[in-house]
Amino acid sequence: MGRAKAGRRAIGPAAAGHYVRGGVGPAKAGHHVRGRYVARTLLAIPAVGFAVLAYVYLTLPDVRALKTSNPPTTAFIELRGREARAKGQDARRVQRWVAYGRVSPNLKRAVLAAEDDLFWQHDGVDFEQLQASLEADWNRGRFARGGSTITQQLAKNLYLSPSKNPLRKLRELLIARRLEAELKKSRILELYLNVIEWGDGVYGVEGAARTYFHVSAADLGPSESALLAAAIVNPRLLNPGRPPPRLIRRQQLILRRMGAVTPPPETPQLAR
Repeated sequence: MGRAKAGRRAIGPAAAGHYVRGGVGPAKAGHHVRGRYVARTLLAIPAVGFAVLAYVYLTLPDVRALKTSNPPTTAFIELRGREARAKGQDARRVQRWVAYGRVSPNLKRAVLAAEDDLFWQHDGVDFEQLQASLEADWNRGRFARGGSTITQQLAKNLYLSPSKNPLRKLRELLIARRLEAELKKSRILELYLNVIEWGDGVYGVEGAARTYFHVSAADLGPSESALLAAAIVNPRLLNPGRPPPRLIRRQQLILRRMGAVTPPPETPQLAR
């Protein structure tokens, strides 16, 4: 046989689609495609993260109105109302707003001792406690532990939900910092004491004091105050009117701690 005619491609391993030393075949091209896909994915992660952070920040509520007015409702109150209506029931709401100066110092100390004894020292977030909370969640393999300051709890009650997920927690942290930047400590505590749950359909300290002890918030003694503060951890389960042993034990612990905390001083009362 003679030589192949000029211009005709010889049929060999390269033409058959096999890898040839020194050349680029389909196998090597596939590696390049996968490499480009991985690179694009890695580059997209920061962009997506930035977009999420931007969305969270831009949709944060404006808390400045809380300086001069009390919230007519909260995210938690609205949630409980929807839950009741879904069961065909009327939503119960026992709440009476009371000024900061009309709340017993015993109750203020008890709540600080129970929920946030470093209330004076932080700017809305206790980072040491937050780190401990995250480490505990990591060890458990789920997002569950609390570790929230009073300011964070207020942010959650006013604007968020009871759900436990990282995005909701991020919003809580950012709102808490806004609250601390705009409001005095006494105003933050006043809002907190007037909106948090204290039982099924019971919101705020005045409603709780009258429901469980038939007195005003101004007349709460140390024992009653510690019992109410002890119930905050699970207000829909722990009833201060019929305290279970678990609640009594927590009450005694809070009573021992109350002397070590000081509530914020009173600020001028808002027009009601």
